[in-house]
Amino acid sequence: MATAAKGLKHKTMASAAAEEIRNRILAGDYAPGFQLRQDGLAEDLGMSRIPIREALVQLESEGLLKILPHRGAIVVQLTPDEIEELFNMRLLLEPFLFRRSVPRLTRDDLKALHQIQTRYAASIDELDIDVWNELNTEFHLTLYKHARSPRVFLTVQSLLVECDRYTRIQLSTIRGDRGRAVAEHAELLRLCEHGAFEEGARLMREHIDHIRRGLTTMHSRDEVAEALEG
Repeated sequence: MATAAKGLKHKTMASAAAEEIRNRILAGDYAPGFQLRQDGLAEDLGMSRIPIREALVQLESEGLLKILPHRGAIVVQLTPDEIEELFNMRLLLEPFLFRRSVPRLTRDDLKALHQIQTRYAASIDELDIDVWNELNTEFHLTLYKHARSPRVFLTVQSLLVECDRYTRIQLSTIRGDRGRAVAEHAELLRLCEHGAFEEGARLMREHIDHIRRGLTTMHSRDEVAEALEG
């Protein structure tokens, strides 16, 4: 029992380290190209190198880091083509999950979605970037929770994490897109409640594609790289 408890504590520490490092990456504290060393992170977070190493491996699997021999972990900077690929994968997978899941949404699910939407709109008004990205992910994953496609769901969950820092740049930079995001979430929820599932799936695709096109335009002006560095 003692060994199992020790293993659980160790796993919890690794998860906590991964969450903290992930948050710093998404917030821009660790910019693309920034080198993360286990010794420095262990000292900073007050834990041994073992959970730090496991946390870095986890974040590499999420696409946020690249672990290089003799260099430690490097925060990933995606190219325009890679960002395009991420959003193209979302365009394929999220409408699929939407169609499979939303007919199974319960009253409690719809109530939760309304609560998320209310908090999401408030976070947009308050320009609380960290909160609105967290609620955006929660909104999408709640819509997809009954899809009964666990592998696809986990893939989309990972894609949302990878897209997070780019989505926040778009919403932070383009004022009109903030209101559009709130309105589209509200309309998606209305369509779910009225059983308009195919129309909802089309709107979901348009919702994601608008972000993709906005980021592509920003990249053409080199604004994404400047915003990340800033």
